[in-house]
Amino acid sequence: RNPASHCGVVGFKPTYGAVSRQGLLDLSMSLDQIGPLANDVSGIALALNTIAKYDETECTTLDWDKPDFTEVLEDTSLEGMKIAVCKEFIDVTDEEINKTVNKAIDKLVDAGAELVEVSFDYIDLCLPTYYLINYVEFFSATRKYDGRDYGYRIEEVCGEEVLRRIKIGSHIAEAEFSGKYYKQALKARSVIRGEITSMLENVDLIVGPTVPKLPHEIGSEIEPMEMYAYDILTVIANLAGIPAGSIKAGEVDNIPVGLQIQAKPLDDEKIIKAMSVFENTQ
Repeated sequence: RNPASHCGVVGFKPTYGAVSRQGLLDLSMSLDQIGPLANDVSGIALALNTIAKYDETECTTLDWDKPDFTEVLEDTSLEGMKIAVCKEFIDVTDEEINKTVNKAIDKLVDAGAELVEVSFDYIDLCLPTYYLINYVEFFSATRKYDGRDYGYRIEEVCGEEVLRRIKIGSHIAEAEFSGKYYKQALKARSVIRGEITSMLENVDLIVGPTVPKLPHEIGSEIEPMEMYAYDILTVIANLAGIPAGSIKAGEVDNIPVGLQIQAKPLDDEKIIKAMSVFENTQ
């Protein structure tokens, strides 16, 4: 969704388990989910119709009653749908991005959606929780690339950021820590998932910015923590396993910014519908 926002296209992360992870090169086994990028919402719907299905060879996939995602593409109304904005998401986002995204949200309201405000108490937990899990699981996933049977050890050929994540994951996973940081991160993820799931019991969708700030310029130096901060609004869906989509809301300084729409597990179709209705207002 971050690339979708920065590039002005549509991106979609399905419910965890809705799409098989077979053949995926792991980053984080419990967070990764394959999802499409497309120029428009119909491209997303068509892709999901193809890739969202049960795979008996992949243990994380769900055997669910998948809808035809293209059926909602002609909808023009969001009557009866309740959407929520989260104060904490607004607080961490640059003012100009908020203004642009708010105009996009107004169009959803004009299409019939009811808008309410909600609060999320664990925004500060999300990045450290996500990256602790990410580091350990990525380190574990890279151990298969040890150069014993073919090729090179991954540490010999990877880039700086990949190497950083491997080293941090290795350190956190050391026996002296007995996995306590990873276990604490898993507990924190359960809290985050519970809070988001509870919020979505009372609303259909959570809407807001996809990214908190504009992308840094090519060639500029950026500290790792500043780079990770771009993910503050998108890691929540990964931690909770919920579906989320990003569609271009508008531009700030001629740079695209995305409107992110999130729903409860297996309500992927509601996101497709809302994005399609918004797209049809453009």
